[in-house]
Amino acid sequence: MRAAPLQSQRIVAVGDLHGDYDAWLRIARAAALIDGGGKWTGGNTTLVQLGDITDREPDSLKIIRSIQQLQKQAPRKGGKVIVVLGNHEAMNLVGDLRYTTPGEFAAFADRDSAARRDKVYAANRPAIEAQYRATNPALTAEAIRQAWNQVTPLGWVEHRLAWSPTGELGRWASTNPAIVRVGGTLFVHGGLSEEYATIGVDAVNSRVAAAMRQADESPTSVLFDPLGPLWYRGLVTRDPKADPEGAAAAAASKVPRLSIEQELATVLAKTGAKRMVIAHTPILSGISVNYGGRLIRVDTGNSRYYGGQLSYLEIIGDQVIPHPVPRSP
Repeated sequence: MRAAPLQSQRIVAVGDLHGDYDAWLRIARAAALIDGGGKWTGGNTTLVQLGDITDREPDSLKIIRSIQQLQKQAPRKGGKVIVVLGNHEAMNLVGDLRYTTPGEFAAFADRDSAARRDKVYAANRPAIEAQYRATNPALTAEAIRQAWNQVTPLGWVEHRLAWSPTGELGRWASTNPAIVRVGGTLFVHGGLSEEYATIGVDAVNSRVAAAMRQADESPTSVLFDPLGPLWYRGLVTRDPKADPEGAAAAAASKVPRLSIEQELATVLAKTGAKRMVIAHTPILSGISVNYGGRLIRVDTGNSRYYGGQLSYLEIIGDQVIPHPVPRSP
């Protein structure tokens, strides 16, 4: 009797979600990854979510809890859930909260939040008052407290504790790889530059993990290097107006710049991959397959903040299949 042919591995890739829980549920259900109750139904599928779960919309924590649950459930069915580290997770860890919404802080609030905030203020009152009076010496203590409360909403303290390097979410994010290879496909949030491909995937992941544990926000940190895996846009554009930091970093690099297609070919050769899947730079019209299928962009603006096309990418063997998903009215 002839043995049945082995089925090709199924991979599902999902781009930036930026706090839109409804978008995540619609995508995950459309990809047959979860049932109506949010439980894993993906069998032996490997799900790769390419980072930037957080910021811009209010339900980042709901998405994280859903994905954490699936990370536990999927292996029982032969599947796997991988989250690739995004730049916004790194920003939350180091305390760069420019894009964090009030709803994201509120998700962490509980009945003791007011008391915790009071303790933080009391412990840091002299420094806080000095900071405010450096701008306006006439401010009263009461006015300073009111101003500080406005920029420190309930849930802020708990959010910062959870996202610290030793906090629950900080530790979880620090275990997520910056670069992962599944079969012949390389997944990275921003993109893998020639400079970092030369270092090697394992070495880059080790460097990123160490920087996350140390909350390294220094000018030389891999977490914020425009040529690094969390931020690189050079495989999408070389326009200095679209990526000024990346253009400046590339100009200062000791490695002569190749064309995008040449760099992509070099990086794939160095890593032994057939293709690379990236997110980070939105393309709102839908998933884009470029350079003969060797570069696929999956950040389609899933979050309502962007209002792009909901989508997921399916890879089965050498088939690369973009899937649009209807958005709720």
